[in-house]
Amino acid sequence: MNATAPQQALSDSEMIAQAEAALADIARVREAVGTVIFGQESVIERTLVALLAGGHALLVGVPGLAKTKLVETLGIVLGLDGRRIQFTPDLMPSDILGSEVMDQDENGRRSFRFIPGPLFAQLLMADEINRASPRTQSALLQSMQEYHVTVAGERHDLPSPFHVLATQNPLEQEGTYPLPEAQLDRFLMQVDILYPDLDAERRILLETTGVANAVAQPVLTAARLKEIQTLIRRMPVPDSVVDAILSLVRSARPGQGNAETDRHVAWGPGPRASQALTLCARARALYDGRLAPSVDDVRALAEPVLQHRMALTFAARAEGISVRDVIAQLVKATG
Repeated sequence: MNATAPQQALSDSEMIAQAEAALADIARVREAVGTVIFGQESVIERTLVALLAGGHALLVGVPGLAKTKLVETLGIVLGLDGRRIQFTPDLMPSDILGSEVMDQDENGRRSFRFIPGPLFAQLLMADEINRASPRTQSALLQSMQEYHVTVAGERHDLPSPFHVLATQNPLEQEGTYPLPEAQLDRFLMQVDILYPDLDAERRILLETTGVANAVAQPVLTAARLKEIQTLIRRMPVPDSVVDAILSLVRSARPGQGNAETDRHVAWGPGPRASQALTLCARARALYDGRLAPSVDDVRALAEPVLQHRMALTFAARAEGISVRDVIAQLVKATG
């Protein structure tokens, strides 16, 4: 989330009033998204939690699971200026950041003018981000962290709020450039998109193959979204939740006295994972209609927040153990 000026402390009554207004707005957002995206409640929840927490998300799923439709719908419902970039191996950094062109006025004087690229949006869909070269990936990921770009020595600030929802296809890995672990850490969450259940797929067939399709309607504005994001950062976090976050994240690191972790985890999550869990737990509580996060929020968010911040040992991979299996065991042990 972009840096903001220090906020004045709110009284309890003001905090509750703002939280209740935010609860009503979020409920309307959920309803609006649900009229277009059928099933996938967990995916919608996690993606919205990432946006409400002010971060970016990596959407991983096979083709045809409505990843593009989800991002487009969220942009409309949240009142954000949304754009999409289809990443390809020949995409250059200037194709997404923008470039300078030379202008000449009527007196023959020449000057350079910056033309912003598609990166200058409030909600950017980076489609199949792993198909771009590392050079182009790093240009995007730097902007995700710093919220500005530098072209020809000049700084250009990105719109506020600025969110990236990047997609990856887990199947086709030939000709791709997997994101380095240090760059994966820029994403608040990794959201895995699975196949819909039978009832949801039946509804998809019936409602998307006719003459008219459901169209999303705006619910929030960008300014209102920023207000809710600020409110989430003000929400109190009980000591029990802080302890649960620290216990979980630290138990996922090798060298901390946990024999199972030492055997299965090559490297674990850093402090940014603790920050992400804290923000996302607050956002999930508000998304769920509550005014404070609980330990259950930490357990529910452990997998999407931690899985892209951990790497398995060779022994774990040889045993057929996945990162999700390791996280599930850690959640059970810390519960």
